[in-house]
Amino acid sequence: MLESPSPDQIRSAEKTLSVGTWAITAGAVLFSVLTVTPLVERVTPDGWDRTAPILPLVVDTAVVIVVRLDATVARLGGSSGAWPAVLRWMTGLMTLLLNVGDSALNGDTVGVAVHSVAPLLLIATAEAGLAYRRAINRAVENIERSRAAERAEREQQQRADREHERSEHEQRERSEREHAERLDRERAEREASERAAEREHTAALERERLDREAEIRREQREHEDRVRREEQQRADAVRREQQERAERSRREQQAREQAAHTIEQTGDETAVNTAGAFVNTAVNGTPALFTKMPEGQARSYIRSFREGEKSVRQLAEDTGWSVGWVAARIHDRDAEGEPAEAVA
Repeated sequence: MLESPSPDQIRSAEKTLSVGTWAITAGAVLFSVLTVTPLVERVTPDGWDRTAPILPLVVDTAVVIVVRLDATVARLGGSSGAWPAVLRWMTGLMTLLLNVGDSALNGDTVGVAVHSVAPLLLIATAEAGLAYRRAINRAVENIERSRAAERAEREQQQRADREHERSEHEQRERSEREHAERLDRERAEREASERAAEREHTAALERERLDREAEIRREQREHEDRVRREEQQRADAVRREQQERAERSRREQQAREQAAHTIEQTGDETAVNTAGAFVNTAVNGTPALFTKMPEGQARSYIRSFREGEKSVRQLAEDTGWSVGWVAARIHDRDAEGEPAEAVA
């Protein structure tokens, strides 16, 4: 594609056309005045010879007007109508006839040809200049339209680019806003999760504290229960000791009564010693004073205790008899149904 001429190139071409046109016009006018004036002088009455240059000047002035105005109208891109064309051709033909008239009257064909050069050149230059200017104007208009179209296309492209940039900017802003919102949501969720974890940790610590307090209270209760059991055991031990002392006192009293009863029945010193030994055994629980009670005394001793007051082994140790013999005597006692206070 050919590159469009620049405005400087177009102005240079118009300047060349204008300078050339006016140079040809000036030369043709000068040549016409010098050529036509003698002819006009010969046909002018005597005394009016000085008016001879007026006619070629008038005709040439018309030519100048036509060339100048046609150039202006062509530059504006308009059309002057038919009369300017008539004026242009009429002045051109008048100039041509005036320049070749003298040679034609004299029958000089060479003179006709020579003197027709300047007028014909002026006529052709005027028409060609007008055509050139119109062509240049059309070309300039086409160039302007093309450049306007290019500018419009460029502006449209720029608008499209700006719209695209604005769309991308809006997209970036929307993406940044969505990213910021997502970060805010994630931060809020993370903070909520941390708060929930902190609440759970606090609740776990509280549960642990409550469990420790409950454990401490339970240990305190167990300690108090243990202390109460120990106190109860000590109280029971003291009570059992008191009961044992009371029981020993009772057995001692029974032993004395039994010894007295034995003495009354036997009156024997051996019985007295035996009773004394029996009393010592009942009081001190020490079997070292005798090896075995007489059977009758052992039976009476066993019958003197209610069921459950002493175990079979304790009765066997007290009487010196075997566990089996004592168990048989207890069975006989239970079978006879005798009261615990009876003494054989």
